[in-house]
Amino acid sequence: MQKRILVTGATGKVGAHFIRRLFADARFDGVIVRALCHSRTLESRPRLEIARGSIAERADVKTALDGVTHILHLATCKETPEDIMDVAIKGLFWILEEARTSKSFQQFILIGGDAGMGHFFYPHPIPVTETQKHSAYPGCYALSKVLEEVMLEQFAIQHGLNVCCLRAPWIMEKDDFKYQLSFGDDVFGGPRWRDFVGAERADQYVKTNTIPVMLDPDGEPVLRNFVHVEDLTDAILAAIDHPKARQQTLNICMDEPVNYRALAEHLKQTRGYPSVEIRTPYRSTWLDNAKAKFLLGWRPKYDLTHMIDVAFDYRRASDDLRQIWYPG
Repeated sequence: MQKRILVTGATGKVGAHFIRRLFADARFDGVIVRALCHSRTLESRPRLEIARGSIAERADVKTALDGVTHILHLATCKETPEDIMDVAIKGLFWILEEARTSKSFQQFILIGGDAGMGHFFYPHPIPVTETQKHSAYPGCYALSKVLEEVMLEQFAIQHGLNVCCLRAPWIMEKDDFKYQLSFGDDVFGGPRWRDFVGAERADQYVKTNTIPVMLDPDGEPVLRNFVHVEDLTDAILAAIDHPKARQQTLNICMDEPVNYRALAEHLKQTRGYPSVEIRTPYRSTWLDNAKAKFLLGWRPKYDLTHMIDVAFDYRRASDDLRQIWYPG
């Protein structure tokens, strides 16, 4: 049977990288990708099929899964309560329902998130492994990540499906890592640093390229987990048809979380940037990736200095504008 991979959320950061990498990988010659697109679409190319519709609609999901052997589920919502249950929860349910009755289905891969573990909202006195119970931070997005993982686990128990959850922290590409440190309104994600220091000081910090050093309530530098999109894509490609990925949840992240003080020190030494310490309510988390390395033979290529240097050296083309597709 010809391998056909359905990718939901195919127009997003991870989807675009995955499709590009899979088509360039000789191991997957002849594999067809079917992209389920809703509000956006992809340019036509060989071996790429476009299915239009919403995962919240069972009929659209049924059509999209026709003849599909593998599913890579990336579609999600952030802090949009009016959409998140339809897209993240009902959508996943319809996909799994169709998969369990499909004659062609072989494997389902979910990209989970450490939001379901509370990442840096709660104290984590020991490394976070895949056996730790879920603890969503406040908000509908983190709750949806918990519900996704639990639903996937239960479908595996109920129906014996070949499923795998690759649990990722905050996913970086291009200059994302640089802009998560910005004191300006162009900050990527959270925290919003200017809210801690006020607009006047924040504007000065923008002019001087000042780097925030996030501290926890005890004054210690926060350790925060990230993964580069290329490392996550490596893990996805490794998990496809891997016998040891079956019914496993695997943390996919850097070997060590980012230490904000070490981050600032590297930028001071390499670029002369000053820094300022900012005490926050956030806590350190060490996401442990040993299981993924042991089972998949996967290794992340990005460490702290590589993540920093790639982001700060990146220069966007004039037609490559920063776009945030969702709030939160």
